[in-house]
Amino acid sequence: MGYYDQNYPTNPNRRRKNPWPTLLIGVLIGAFIMAIAVPRIMEMGSESSSPSRKNQSNNLDTEQIVSLDISTRITEVVEVVSPTVVGITNIQHQSDFWEQQEDSEAGTGSGVIYKKDDNYAYVVTNHHVIEGADEIEVLLNDDTVLEAELLGTDLFSDLAVLRVEGTAVNGPIEFGSTENLKVGEPVIAIGNPLGHMFSGSVTQGIISGTQRTIPQDFNFDGRADWQAEVIQTDAAINPGNSGGALINMDAQLIGINSMKINQEAVEGIGFSIPVDTAKPIIDELEKTGKVRRPYIGVEIYSLEEIPRLEWDETLNLPDNVDGGVYVWSVDALSPAENAGLQRLDVITQLDGKPIMNMIDLRKILYQEKEIGDEVEITYYRDGKKVVTTLVLDIQR
Repeated sequence: MGYYDQNYPTNPNRRRKNPWPTLLIGVLIGAFIMAIAVPRIMEMGSESSSPSRKNQSNNLDTEQIVSLDISTRITEVVEVVSPTVVGITNIQHQSDFWEQQEDSEAGTGSGVIYKKDDNYAYVVTNHHVIEGADEIEVLLNDDTVLEAELLGTDLFSDLAVLRVEGTAVNGPIEFGSTENLKVGEPVIAIGNPLGHMFSGSVTQGIISGTQRTIPQDFNFDGRADWQAEVIQTDAAINPGNSGGALINMDAQLIGINSMKINQEAVEGIGFSIPVDTAKPIIDELEKTGKVRRPYIGVEIYSLEEIPRLEWDETLNLPDNVDGGVYVWSVDALSPAENAGLQRLDVITQLDGKPIMNMIDLRKILYQEKEIGDEVEITYYRDGKKVVTTLVLDIQR
């Protein structure tokens, strides 16, 4: 069984219909439908996508406003602060074979104008920037060069104060505070990295840490002589930035840039001296030329620097002593001599506070005590515990 036309030939006499009128009518109807429907579909699509485009536009506007506000604030701060940040040139005299004196540039750094009176302007920088200088020059941000007078310098705080003629100086920087400084707070560093060629360079970062302590080896004998308390920042601090300004977003000085960790595996770790720590030292250097610290009158070394065998055989220390400082020498007529301290005595406490090494002793003396204070000292001599008192003096 098959379909009805299967195997049957077509009828040659059958009349064919002309398809063109029908095709033309179909095209016209389709064109009419498209003319009505397409605009409506496009209108609906436009309505549905409009809120999205509107929101996207609003987001872009907000991002641009936020970005603009941050950038504007930074430029405003830099404009205010830059004139107060100066370059420092350390000039040292050298003599040649014929004893003819020549001046050489031993190093460059940065400084900050922190005060101005009727005659002078005052600049704070780092001790290591001006160390060994025979002459010091200050380069203002308008390229004016001024001869500077060194008023005072301090090794332990790494601070120095200079004075220059004030006519060409517009004004000082404003002091801020580090008391309420927060990790993550934005900051700006300004200084002269790699010399005066890049003077006034600005870098931006954040506070990475507060109240950090960094060991300092002043005599390069491999042993720490001091623990510097610093602010940590990731703002770029390079050689030549030393003595420059660390600034908050209120255009205030919050730190004196001092050092960075310079290792291949380390990036973005710089340190600054907190302004709250620096300010009283700056004031004392300006007035007296040095920092007056309490004085005992002993040359001391940490117990950890000598073998344990010596603790027992030479110092005769009992087993319960696990740290301290031993006296190597006693100055004549000093508070220590007056109190009866002798060579090879081992100091373990000051006013009841444990002393594990010479950094502990210096920290208590320099940060907690004042000249004229009476201090109780606990020490061991030939294995026997002794307690005495002395009155702190100033080193003559």
